[in-house]
This record gives sequence, structure tokens and C-alpha cells, in this order.
Amino acid sequence: MTSADLQDEAGNHIQVWPLNHAPHSQDAAGVLDLLQNGDMQPHGMLPWSSNYNLLVTICHAGANALAIYKPRRGERPLWDFPEGTLCQREVSAYIVNKCLGWELVPPTVLRRGVQGIGAVQLYVANDPEQHFFTFREEFIDTIQRIAVFDVVINNGDRKAGHILRDASDHLWCIDHGVAFSVEPKLRTVIWDYAGAPIPADILEDLRRLLAEVEQPWETGLVSQEIHSLLDETEVEALKRRIAHLLKRRVFPRPASGHYIPWPPV
Repeated sequence: MTSADLQDEAGNHIQVWPLNHAPHSQDAAGVLDLLQNGDMQPHGMLPWSSNYNLLVTICHAGANALAIYKPRRGERPLWDFPEGTLCQREVSAYIVNKCLGWELVPPTVLRRGVQGIGAVQLYVANDPEQHFFTFREEFIDTIQRIAVFDVVINNGDRKAGHILRDASDHLWCIDHGVAFSVEPKLRTVIWDYAGAPIPADILEDLRRLLAEVEQPWETGLVSQEIHSLLDETEVEALKRRIAHLLKRRVFPRPASGHYIPWPPV
């Protein structure tokens, strides 16, 4: 793995040395342990982020990896989301993704770092010239899952550039801070399948997700994790969105108003 070609907020080159024993996405438990318990070394702020996001190296038990650290104290206040909750929504998106078994969201944890509590997500090396609009026809099955995933989490900001293509041609979804609102806020560039039937295998995964989220939080692991991160009203809204998709069995059509994020890429 070569060093990352990244710059800090001042435009200076960030030298990130090659990583050893970088974890594979299939080793989810090991990656999560690394992100949760590793020592954090910051390299600089990502200049294109609307919030205070840091590129960091996480080192633990002989392994290390690049990660994106989004501290709560660096979140830009939003009028329509409770202050200080965006990092929790990032982690909630990963938990939903993990329960669905889709491996769309890079491993993400909530932990204390050099700037306090925040979300820490495994960094995905990718070509910034590649995004949804350049590869939408190559990955129809995955794009359909991403479209359904965004409805489930009520994603308010699915830009084309928030879908990354790694060197193994795996698609990853990032930036889920403005999700899980009780109010309808779906804004996405993915409307290709509006009105079309949702494939049966996706519906089966949704049934499993709903069953997990509906378990009492005292006994259900997924339910317990979600309740620890989201407000009770947001959890109930999540259940309603899943149930609605299972009842309608079709990809939703755009609602009136603003349904595409700006900028779209």
C-alpha cells in the first residue's frame, strides 16, 4: 500500500507512511477492535469537509490503518438535528448496514480520540474521479441496495461522491451524519429505480433488520446499540420506514420539494 496523497486544510501535503498489516474488510471484528482500542495519531484536517474531520492513523496490537475521525466538538450546528449527534448517526448507519449484511459502510465506531468523543471510520482509498455517475451502470445490484439503505436511514445527503469505489471494485458509502431524522429528509442522486419492484433478496434482508430492531433493547444486541445512539422517536421512525418498504415492495418515488442534494457530486 502506498502513502496516501492527501492535503491538510492549508493545502500542505500530508505524508502518511505505508501501513503494515492493514486489515481487510472481511475481518470485521479485528477492524472494529483496532478502531475502538488503537492509539490515534492525527495527520491533519480534511479540507473538503463541512465539519472538523481528521485523517488519523490507528495503531493496535501490531496492526495499523488510516481512519477518518469526526469529533463531536467539530460538528457544525444544524437547525434540524440535535446538536452533537452527527457522530452517533454515522455509527448507527454502520450498525444498520452490518445487520443487513451488505458491507456498504466502512467499519465505524464511537470512541474518545484526541479531540474527544467522535466517530472513527476506516479510511477507504479511492479514485476521487470515480463516483456514482461514472459507474452507476456497472454495479446495479449494489446501487439498488444503497438506494434502499438510504430510504431506511432517511439519508439527507447522498451525493454521488459519497459512494466510493476501492481498488477491488467494491463500493463503499460514507457521510451519514444527517440521517435518521424523524421527519422525511431523503435527498439522494439515486432515483434510477423509482417505482420499480424491490428485489426479493433485499426484502428478505429488510425483514431480518426489522426483526432485530423490534427486539426489546434489554435483550436484542442490534436494538440495544441503536437505542444507545438514537432518540426513541428516531428508532420508532426507523421501524416505520422499514415496515413501509416491506409493505409497498417498490423503490419510492421522489417527494415534492428538494429531493436531490446540492452539490450533487
